[in-house]
Amino acid sequence: MFELLADYLVFDLAGLDSSSKLGESVQFFVMDIAKIFFMLILIIYLIGLFRSFISPEKVRTYVQGKSKFSARISAIFLGAFTPFCSCSSVPIFIGFVEAGIPLGVTFSFLIASPMINEIAVVMLLGIVGWKITVLYVVSGLLVAFFGGIIMEKFKPEKWVEEYVWKIKIGETQNIKKDNCFEVRNRYAIGQTKEIVRRIWKWIILGIGLGAYFHGYFPQEWAQSLGDANNFLAVPMAVLIGIPLYSSTVGVIPLAEAMLIKGVAIGTTLAFMMSIAAISVPELLILRKVIKWQALLLFTAIVTVSIILIGIVFNVIL
Repeated sequence: MFELLADYLVFDLAGLDSSSKLGESVQFFVMDIAKIFFMLILIIYLIGLFRSFISPEKVRTYVQGKSKFSARISAIFLGAFTPFCSCSSVPIFIGFVEAGIPLGVTFSFLIASPMINEIAVVMLLGIVGWKITVLYVVSGLLVAFFGGIIMEKFKPEKWVEEYVWKIKIGETQNIKKDNCFEVRNRYAIGQTKEIVRRIWKWIILGIGLGAYFHGYFPQEWAQSLGDANNFLAVPMAVLIGIPLYSSTVGVIPLAEAMLIKGVAIGTTLAFMMSIAAISVPELLILRKVIKWQALLLFTAIVTVSIILIGIVFNVIL
């Protein structure tokens, strides 16, 4: 519905050419502004409403009652089965932090959610077959699992912005045991306004950059990158993928074209993962939640992990 809305506003009302780079960029910008803000407001509201029913003691008891391994696996599979892009995953990340869930586990979710989803898996199955699909899913799970563990070793709690800690789930104690929906609804709306007020500028900036790259980035660069079988192919594919902004689903047709042109499987998978997991818009939005130290560490860990996986697959296959 967001694509139809953008097509109508940009191509029908504004009269921009759908085949031009400007038309593609503006259409992408309008579509993603509508989509991201709709999902952002809806997700934050639902999380706020959900938190109003749950005491912090219950959350901590649930998390503490599980081993780190079990909690991490749960977070990864939750991320894999939620069809959110990288920007839409950030509100849930905030909710996890506020709920007292360990940051290492939370980062595992943040990596898995945009990188793996059921829609992408079905599309990959139809386009490239089950072997490459399994490789992609397994590699995404590995990056999410070990990426979260490495983040945890650095104790990133000290790099979470102060305001996030102040929106603690403990605020729901003020609601007490009042079962009145009006009270809970007011709490959820308040949380939504507070978080959106802090990050809306960064969302627009991030989507704007993504729209520019979407329309003006020459796809031939990415497609020709793998033609030369050299050691730098995978790192360069990842570096090219990071500025691009798309969901896994959106990048699958490009990945198919790369494979058809003879680009190595590892290079193609690394390119897909870098676009989905570490996009510039996501990093800009995430910066409002965590400080630069944590953001740089997160980016470095995911980037290196993806590069290593791409190189390993190229060597093996």
